[in-house]
Amino acid sequence: MRSSISGRTVPRATVPGVIAAGAVVPGVMVPGVVVIDDQPTAVPPGTAVADARCTPEQRVTRSLLGYGIVAGPLYVAVSLGQAAVRDGFDLTRHSWSLLANGTGGWVQSTNLALSGLMVVAAAIGYRRAMPDGVGRRWAPRLLGTYGLGMVGAGIFRADPMAGFPAGTPAGPPVDPTLHGTLHFVCGGIGFLALIAAALVLARRFQREGRGVRAVCSAVTGVAFLAGFAGIASGSTSRAVTLAFVAAVLMVLGWLTSTSLHLYKDAC
Repeated sequence: MRSSISGRTVPRATVPGVIAAGAVVPGVMVPGVVVIDDQPTAVPPGTAVADARCTPEQRVTRSLLGYGIVAGPLYVAVSLGQAAVRDGFDLTRHSWSLLANGTGGWVQSTNLALSGLMVVAAAIGYRRAMPDGVGRRWAPRLLGTYGLGMVGAGIFRADPMAGFPAGTPAGPPVDPTLHGTLHFVCGGIGFLALIAAALVLARRFQREGRGVRAVCSAVTGVAFLAGFAGIASGSTSRAVTLAFVAAVLMVLGWLTSTSLHLYKDAC
């Protein structure tokens, strides 16, 4: 199978290797015609070869997967930014969900909901990018469930606890509320779904012969399960809180990496 770019014929498999994604071939697109799978496609001047190789459906898939790439970094950046400026918040003692309380709490609520919607969009992209094979149905469903869990956690605010906001008694919530309970339920369901998604994708990557990615997915799922179990126990110790923060950073990094992997393979 071969591809021709403005009269130059090269093996199709070499195109993505020779021309980096997003790069423009000097002197070739002026304008030109890209022949892919024996189908000539006209392209305007300056069109990137990687984009020209994608069908409209594949571009949509990549756009959806792009949300999975940015959802984690966005959530982490906004959360840490608030942690740095909110009076009384201690990263070693307080979970990020508590930032939804007090003055400016709407920022974290919005952060949770927006990041969750991005994950839902990415889940649709996962389904489009995995038409067959192990996990083609359950991985997107589980990721979508995690995204919806984040949205729910953003809608239902966590109860103040552990001395945050300032003036709140130390320890667990004194008077648990309905919205605080629903926050915990939504977050718990979402986290368990994300753990399951990592394990399902680990099995898929193993079947595909991607050993390193399979191991990373499995380790991430197990590590996040351990971190979540610690924080779900109600403990507010520094060790448990920091372990959970590390697990969150790890699993969101995995989500970004996996989404990027599928993004590159989408066309």
